[in-house]
Amino acid sequence: MELEVSINGVITSQEITPNESLVALLRRAGYNSVKAGCETGECGACTVLVDGVPRPSCVMLAAQSGGCAISTTESLGNARNLHPLQQAFIEVGAAPCGFCAPGMLLSAHTLLKRNPSPTESEVRDALSGNLCRCSGYTKPVQAVLRAAALMRGQHVEALSYNVVQQPGEKRAVAQAVSDLDALKLVTGKAVFAADATPQGMLYGAILTSPHAHAVIRDIDVSQARALPGVHAVLTYHDTPRTSYASVAYSPLEKELRDRYVLDYLVRYAGDRVAVAAAETPELAEEAIRLIHVDYDVLPPVLDLRTATEQSAPDVHPESESLGIYDAKRNIAARLRSERGNVERGFAGADLVVEGEYLVPLTQQVPLEKHATITYFDDNDDLVVRTNTQAPVHIQGTLSRLLNVPSSRIHVLQTHAGGGEGVTQEVVLEDLCALLTIATNRPVMLTQSRKAEFESGRARAQYVVRLKTGVQHDGTIIANQMVLLTSTGAYGSHPLIGQKQAIGAALALYPCPNMRLVSEVLYTNLPPVGVDYGLSAPQEFFALECHMDEIARRLKMDALALRRKNWLKPGAELPLTQQAGNDRAATVASSALEECVHIVEEKLNWHGQRGSSANGRLRRGVGLALAMYRYPAAQAHTGGAAIKLKTDGTFEVSTGVSHNGDGSATLLTQMVAEALNIPVADVFLPMAGRDGFAFEAGSSASATLYVSGEAVLKAAEQMLRQVLAVAGRMLNVRPESLEMHAGLIVAADDERVTVQQVATHALYVEGRYLMATASANVQRMPTTFAAQGVEVEVDCETGMLRVLKALSAVDVGRSLNPMLLEAQILRGAALSLGTGLFEEVLYDQKGALLSRDLRDYHIYNALDIPAIQAFLVESTDPVAPFGAKAVLEVAGNSMAPALANAVSDALGGVSISQIPLTPERVLKLVHAQNNKQ
Repeated sequence: MELEVSINGVITSQEITPNESLVALLRRAGYNSVKAGCETGECGACTVLVDGVPRPSCVMLAAQSGGCAISTTESLGNARNLHPLQQAFIEVGAAPCGFCAPGMLLSAHTLLKRNPSPTESEVRDALSGNLCRCSGYTKPVQAVLRAAALMRGQHVEALSYNVVQQPGEKRAVAQAVSDLDALKLVTGKAVFAADATPQGMLYGAILTSPHAHAVIRDIDVSQARALPGVHAVLTYHDTPRTSYASVAYSPLEKELRDRYVLDYLVRYAGDRVAVAAAETPELAEEAIRLIHVDYDVLPPVLDLRTATEQSAPDVHPESESLGIYDAKRNIAARLRSERGNVERGFAGADLVVEGEYLVPLTQQVPLEKHATITYFDDNDDLVVRTNTQAPVHIQGTLSRLLNVPSSRIHVLQTHAGGGEGVTQEVVLEDLCALLTIATNRPVMLTQSRKAEFESGRARAQYVVRLKTGVQHDGTIIANQMVLLTSTGAYGSHPLIGQKQAIGAALALYPCPNMRLVSEVLYTNLPPVGVDYGLSAPQEFFALECHMDEIARRLKMDALALRRKNWLKPGAELPLTQQAGNDRAATVASSALEECVHIVEEKLNWHGQRGSSANGRLRRGVGLALAMYRYPAAQAHTGGAAIKLKTDGTFEVSTGVSHNGDGSATLLTQMVAEALNIPVADVFLPMAGRDGFAFEAGSSASATLYVSGEAVLKAAEQMLRQVLAVAGRMLNVRPESLEMHAGLIVAADDERVTVQQVATHALYVEGRYLMATASANVQRMPTTFAAQGVEVEVDCETGMLRVLKALSAVDVGRSLNPMLLEAQILRGAALSLGTGLFEEVLYDQKGALLSRDLRDYHIYNALDIPAIQAFLVESTDPVAPFGAKAVLEVAGNSMAPALANAVSDALGGVSISQIPLTPERVLKLVHAQNNKQ
């Protein structure tokens, strides 16, 4: 049918189908600023204005928009004429990944048209329909209020940050520089994985298992293949039986290969059974429904604590998989690290405290769903367009699976929407590539929001058992942590994380006798992922709740106990040497005392701690500490290249993805500092066809330490080349020259511009100035954080209200306070959510119960509490420019701080499980009342 609709003031005629959604129409018409995030109208990424009213376009039929005026973010402004809202979002740093920014801007625009002077609560209410996973909402709210003031003609104050500074010269680094991609993000021009439609593209769909554990006895695809418009249907009969690892391993370590593109054995509800490609998404889905599968259903393994029992079914009985520690007992890996004599330490302790702590599966809920497009280019090479942070790993894995040289496979990175950590493995790329090979056509494969929940990549479930021996004065003399964690149906990031970050939490409180034992177990639940690098929030939840329990048993102030035992500057990090490093690591710097002092003061710790009275509403305060050290290993090698362009600017190439964490921006600042030029003269594009061949890590800390070291080395080489050419032009020694703000100046004030140097090198000397470098980083800084929470507990309903949340982080040198503050707010908000309500639930057969954003609650702008971030500087000789990565550590300890505050409000009740739902809080209230 034909539809006449006005889009951004232009009346257009569109052919639509009766069931086509408005978001599908707009994206087909080229308005890619409108994102598809949930299909149910919950996330707000698809928000458009329909006759001036914000509407989720994913639940509105295109036919309903006939005769209406539709406005998208493109109507607000462009790069040459920004709307004040867009400008404010850039200035404040309110669009980290940018996926939700277009919808959020339209909601804010509607508010300001209706109410030019909104209050903060009114702004939060207006944005409450736009979910965001990477801003913590503080900065978007701040940006809307700032834009409102500008639009009213008021003067707005310069932005300020809570930075506890160290003395020192400040130049290109230590500036609040806007994100490299901010302009593209707020104008809807940033390109994400699904924002492309190659000519002749087919659409893929995946048939998944309804059973948590089953053998496929028979599969009939004849009806699906006979459906007109269907070009391929693949099952395990049609795909290579080659084991592979979905996550990247170092070539120097033993790889666990326990996955297959498609298999006759399905290991979780949502596991892949078959895949189809058709002319339309609807046809592909119909083809999937026509596939008939005969399953032999097996009993599932769902409980970590029974997974190793002899009676438990084998999740991986096949013989083709490699690297499994003990398949008969469902142990993917077992790790152990120890120092001293732990048993003797317990025997000599005045008090031994034991506890078991439970942390459930939680979904990372990236607003952008996984999406991949594959096609053959003009050279008949396979091109894989995907929202990944690990292009080199995907390229190598596809090379093995397809038996194609890696040089014939090109992985194109795109922007990633709210997916820090979720896009570090093979998800859809293998199936999509096989469909393209089978059809010789471009293929797009995307996941629905339901499929995102079913396919996993959740944060792992943990059972943590702690045993600590202390003296009467609070000195810890023995500490033991036993971790049981599920990797789900396939080995993934829990295995990698435990191998490299073993002892990360326990090392915060070193003592003479320490033991850490970890078993990474298989269950018939979806494979889990990683969030924020190799951080250990589950371990810190257990450890920090355990420290409060020890303090209660000793009748000692919980903060005093921590001060007595925490890791001090210059100390050796325990357990790291046995975790695979050549030498034990030491702590070069720490601002933990300063961080703790801030939280202690802001919470009025000594005035409020333990002061909760009886009654319905009770208040309490709690704090928790955390540390993070990116594990150094031989594989942590980064590469970089810098080219001098003929216009006098510098182009930097690395393997860094643009995923909203600000890492690419920090690298440009570092290059600008090294070359002593404006940040605007440095350009770092999205990684090209193959990324950078030697990029080892994709987390924020890997980027800062590994890629940062590489770009600094390349910058030093580039500076020498530029000064050498300038020296020949000015007939002086290069050592006598200084470069500043695009000028190279000699002692006699003779000068040339960088642009003149580039031109002279190219056209006179016949040289193109370029520098490449790699960096293998063994020494890593240690980042510390202290986080505090004040809560109010309703003892009749079990409801919690967070009154205050504080996060003080040791940032080393503050390279960019705007981005660092955003990272801290992001991590703290996510940690609060896991402490309060986030939990993935399954039934007794392993079927998922949390299937969409109606069943799985995440914070919105209205219900999230205000969070204060403090950037505490320290001087670290190890880090580039003394900077420390903060993204990982900021998400480690807000949940235990919340739990400790609730415990304080309820008179010291022991808390061993999150999230603290009203039901669980009421049980705690009743347990404490029964004690009294």
